[in-house]
Amino acid sequence: MKNYILLFAIFCLSFSFSQEKSEAQKFWNQLQSLCGNAYEGRLELPKNDEDFGGKKLVMHVRSCNDSIIKIPFFVGDDRSRTWVLTLENDRIELKHDHRHKDGTDDEITMYGGTSSNAGQATIQMFPADEETKLLIPAASTNVWWITLNEKQFTYNLRRLGTDRVFKVVFDLNKTVENPGPPWGWSDH
Repeated sequence: MKNYILLFAIFCLSFSFSQEKSEAQKFWNQLQSLCGNAYEGRLELPKNDEDFGGKKLVMHVRSCNDSIIKIPFFVGDDRSRTWVLTLENDRIELKHDHRHKDGTDDEITMYGGTSSNAGQATIQMFPADEETKLLIPAASTNVWWITLNEKQFTYNLRRLGTDRVFKVVFDLNKTVENPGPPWGWSDH
């Protein structure tokens, strides 16, 4: 009888460990909790970026399901950018979907990378993948990362071996009005 009790205790203990969420899943769940909300951001790096500096920056966690989260990123009136995150096998992939006003794909679209491990609940890193290297050779050393906690979401880029750096910080304490659909995503 003692053996059965011991086996049952071991089974219960191993079952509880197997039910613990991975760091990638914790990050994913926290990001999903933002679904439907929009947040204003500020450019931190580079300070004098001509494409992003001085413009209103808004991210909208627009579409969420168990495996895909789509986050349009608006820069002023430019609605061409959507971050597409995909969760599969405890890894998260980040792709950059770029569209024209008419909704057609930009020539440079769907670049990004996949996390090389489960990361942490508060940070996920995405080194450039082979598709990115072929599409944008100069970006083959890109590393993107997203940090996430109850106060902030940051989107970051560093092109290793160069001075290329980008960081935008979104305040999660204050939602803003839903900015409407990004280009090409009116059905989402």
